[in-house]
Amino acid sequence: MAYDPIEALRAMELGKSVAEQDDELDRYFIETEAFRALIEGRADVIAGDKGTGKSAIYRMLQQNYREYPEIADLEVISAFNPTGSPVFQRLAAGEVYSEAVYRTIWKSYFLSLVGNWLIDIFGSSYSSEVRRLASILEALGLEDQKVDPRGMFSFISDFFRKISNPKMAEVEFSITETGMPIVKPSVSFDGKIEGQDAVYCDDFLQALEDALASCEIRIWLLIDRLDEAFVGFPDVETPALRALLRAYLDFGGFKALKLKLFLRRDLFRRVTAGGFVNLSHVNAMRVDIEWNDDDLVAMLEKRLANSGAFLGVIGWDSSAGQSLFSRIFPDQIDVGDRKPSARNWIMTRIQDGKGIRPPRNLLDLAIKARENQIRREQRKTRGPIDCRTPLIEADSVRDGQKQLSQIRVDDTLLAEAGPLAAHISKFKDGKSEHSLETALDVLGVAEEDGKIIVAALVEMGFLEELKETYKIPMLFREGLNITQGKAFS
Repeated sequence: MAYDPIEALRAMELGKSVAEQDDELDRYFIETEAFRALIEGRADVIAGDKGTGKSAIYRMLQQNYREYPEIADLEVISAFNPTGSPVFQRLAAGEVYSEAVYRTIWKSYFLSLVGNWLIDIFGSSYSSEVRRLASILEALGLEDQKVDPRGMFSFISDFFRKISNPKMAEVEFSITETGMPIVKPSVSFDGKIEGQDAVYCDDFLQALEDALASCEIRIWLLIDRLDEAFVGFPDVETPALRALLRAYLDFGGFKALKLKLFLRRDLFRRVTAGGFVNLSHVNAMRVDIEWNDDDLVAMLEKRLANSGAFLGVIGWDSSAGQSLFSRIFPDQIDVGDRKPSARNWIMTRIQDGKGIRPPRNLLDLAIKARENQIRREQRKTRGPIDCRTPLIEADSVRDGQKQLSQIRVDDTLLAEAGPLAAHISKFKDGKSEHSLETALDVLGVAEEDGKIIVAALVEMGFLEELKETYKIPMLFREGLNITQGKAFS
C-alpha cells in the first residue's frame, strides 16, 4: 500500500516528552516495574534520573488511582503543587535551620495538611479520635487552615520562622535531637505574648493515625518536585531533605498514613552521602526507575500504536512481521558494513556519561526528527511511499539529534550544573576525548582542584570515565560544538 508521507507525518501523534504537559499521558503510560512496586505497596521511595518518568508515575497515581484494584480503597493526596514554583521553596527563603528543625517542619506540615483534610471531610465531631485531633490542631494553631499545599506550607514555614526568632523570652525555644520543638510560656512574637506551651511530638502524629483509622481511611501522601525546591540553596537542600527522609522513617509504623517520595537518584545520593542512620530501612522501600533499550523502543511504539489516524494512513498491519520502529526509521543512519543499526545509533546519542537513557530524550529526538522530515517533504516531496521505505529519513534523524543536544545542554546540563556550568563551558569548541592532563589544561585550575571538578563532572554525567581517559558523550557534543577526536597525542 502506497501512502502520502506528509499526511502520515502530520497524523503521527507522539505526545509530549514532559509528563506535566501531556494531556494524553494515560494513553501512552507504560506500567514499569517501579510503578507496579509502588501500587502493590512494595515501595515508598521512587528514585529516578531526570526524564525517566517520576512525574508520569505521580500523575497516573494521583489521577487514576481508582482504576487500580490494589489502591482503589485509599485516598491519594498531593503534598505539593504540580505547577508553578514548588511550595517547598519557602524553606529556602529564610535562615538555614538544623536538621532537627526541618524534621519538625515536615511533620508539622503533614499533620496540618492531612488533619485538616480529614476534619474538612468528616467534621470535627465524627469520633473521639477525630475530636482529639481537632483539639490538637487548635492548640497548635494549625486548625482551619486552607486545605491547600501552598497555603498550608507557607503557614507552617512562616510559623517556624517566627518562633525561631522570639523578641524576648524567659525560657528559650529549643528542639530536641528527635525533632521535638518546645516553646515555653512568656515568649513574645512581634509584640504578642504567647503563654501556652506548644510541643510537637510523635504523640500528635499517632493521634492523626488514630483519627484516620477511626474513619476507616487510608491515605497516601505524595511528595514530588523536591529537586526543584532548593536549586541554588545547597546549605538548605541537604539538611531539609535528610530531615524529610528521617520524617519518612518516623511514619514507617503507621498503616493509615503512608508517605510516598519521588526523588532524583543523584539528589538521593547527595543528601545521604557521608552516612545516614537507618539508610537500609529507606533503601528497603526504594525502587529505581530503569529503562533498557527494549523498554524505550516499546514506549515509543506504544505511542505510535495509539495514534489511530496515523496507523490508518500507513496501512499498518501488526501481523506483517515488521515493527513500527523499523517502519518509521531507516535500517542505518550512517550507512556502512561496520556502522551501527539505527536503533543503536539513536541509543548511544541519547545517553549521558553514566549510560542513562531517559525516555524523554528518545521522545524529543523522535519529535524533532518528525518535524524535520515534514519540512524536507515540503521542500521536495518524495511522492507516495510504501512499507519498504522509512517514513523518516536519516538526515532528519541526524538533525533531530543535533537539536536534542542543544536542548539538553541548555535545559539540563548547564541549567542544573550550578557552579560547574562555568567549567563545562570551557570544553566548548574542543575535542571529545581527554586525558586527565588535557582536562586540567582546559579547566585551567590546579591539579588538586581539577581532580575534584573532573570527579564532579563524571558524577553529573557530563564526562564518561574510561580506563585512563574521559569522553564527552555524544548527547552533549553538538550543543557545545565539540568535535570527535582526542585532545591528547
